[in-house]
Amino acid sequence: MFTRKDFPEDFLFGTATSSYQIEGHGFGGAGRTHWDDFADTPGNVVRAEHGARACDHYHLYEQDLDLVAAAGFDAYRFSTSWARVLPEGRGPVNTEGLDFYDRLTDAMLERGLKPCATLYHWELPSALADLGGWRNRDVASWFADFTEIIMDRIGDRMWSVAPINEPWCVAWLSHFYGAHAPGLRDIRAAARAMHHVLLAHGRAIEVMRAQGLGNLGGVFNLEWASPASDEPEARHAAAIYDGIYNRWFLGGVFKGAYPQIVLDGLEPHLPQNWQDDFPTITQKLDWCGLNYYTRKRIAPAPGPWPALCEVEGPLPKTAMGWEIYPQGLQDFLIRTAAEYTGDLPLYVTENGMAAPDQMRGGDVHDPDRLSYLAAHLEALRAAQARGVPVKGYFVWSLLDNYEWSFGYEKRFGLVHVDFDTLARTPKASYHAMALALRKDQNR
Repeated sequence: MFTRKDFPEDFLFGTATSSYQIEGHGFGGAGRTHWDDFADTPGNVVRAEHGARACDHYHLYEQDLDLVAAAGFDAYRFSTSWARVLPEGRGPVNTEGLDFYDRLTDAMLERGLKPCATLYHWELPSALADLGGWRNRDVASWFADFTEIIMDRIGDRMWSVAPINEPWCVAWLSHFYGAHAPGLRDIRAAARAMHHVLLAHGRAIEVMRAQGLGNLGGVFNLEWASPASDEPEARHAAAIYDGIYNRWFLGGVFKGAYPQIVLDGLEPHLPQNWQDDFPTITQKLDWCGLNYYTRKRIAPAPGPWPALCEVEGPLPKTAMGWEIYPQGLQDFLIRTAAEYTGDLPLYVTENGMAAPDQMRGGDVHDPDRLSYLAAHLEALRAAQARGVPVKGYFVWSLLDNYEWSFGYEKRFGLVHVDFDTLARTPKASYHAMALALRKDQNR
């Protein structure tokens, strides 16, 4: 297992959560979100579970932040809920929501934690979904207005801010695969969401720059695409998958261009004059965050573009069925710096695994998680040894939580949550992290 002395003195260790997954959206005057609608639709979520109570972080946040601090983490990456602040997405502000994020921010600072905010982690207000949501170009302006309101309240105390978590999930997973809210399977909707999510990102950066805020970044989820065979058709399918999942968003933000291999399929469905938005999309960033979990093996498939499918791989898998492939993290860090970000600081803003907990007496054992984290930190160090400016690492997640369409079934937490009693029990991985992060170790 690693220790702090294996990393540079200024290397940042943190853990991450998201608002809808832990707060309890039924509290504090929060408005309805498209995730509430998605969960209420039969067949979308395991056991039709939803986020009305979740982990009740809304009331138990001090207890949870005590756990973050006690583990020795330097930073806490959290997200704000648009519908908690603006129940209708626009119009009247819910002061209870702003007050909550005010209290949460002060509680982080009181514990010596760096607040790392993500403004949007998938909980679009239902009233805006009714207007087309991410398909509607106006979403960029609505999001900019929300950004101004929430950052007027807490922006002065943020260590870092990113507008949108994992744009691929916001756009493609939710509008093409239909696996997340709003649950669409529509290539035109997906193409427009793919563009508008980046336009909203850029507008939010513009707003925060105008407010005088700094240390602003973007957070992208990346998934390594391996051809399922050496056949040219498999390599081409993997390149399309890589383009959709990874290169579209990094290319849009850092190069002001989308990959042609994806435009071949999506350009007919993009909004008119989409090229004119790149000056906004490419607003200067201070850092880039990578969320990494797995790779996918890709094969060609019959049917319309993108004409590909996932093929089960041979590697050990997490409880999500995701292959454990640390090499992908090293490769992405190297590739991102070489092709997109240059000397810009990189952060691994999410990395972790879902695994079943082994209950022994009052203890919770999760040896697979500890092995997973150690292997990925080794991959990170290998990238650093190649000169990649990786400046921090955040474990997903602090708590077992609402895992979207999987309900409360998949556990990613360093801390076990009993969803009946809401009792928190640190797992063996939590205790190992706390030992590794002790700041009194000799260098």
